[in-house]
Amino acid sequence: MTRRLLLSLAGGALVAALAFGLNPSGDAHRAAIKAAVAERSPVAGALGLGALAAFTTTYHSWGVCSYTTVNGRTLSFGAFGVVHVRELLPSDSSR
Repeated sequence: MTRRLLLSLAGGALVAALAFGLNPSGDAHRAAIKAAVAERSPVAGALGLGALAAFTTTYHSWGVCSYTTVNGRTLSFGAFGVVHVRELLPSDSSR
C-alpha cells in the first residue's frame, strides 16, 4: 500500500513538474494566434491582421497553464507546450 502511494505521489509530482516546465510563453501564444489567423483567412494573414490581433493580447499564466485575452475575451489557452486558439469570430448557429 505504501509503495502504491509513493508511486502515485511521484507520478503526480512528475506531471506537475512537466506542466510547469512546458507552460507556453506569451510568445508561443502570439505565434499560434498569427498562424491561426493566416490559416483561417489567407487574406487576413497577408494583411498582417494576425500580428495585430496577437499584439493586442494580454498574457496570463497560472504556472501549469496559460491563456491570452483581448477585451476580456479569452483568445487562446495553452498547457503542456500546446496552444489552442479559439474561433476568432462567433459562429452563427441560426442559419
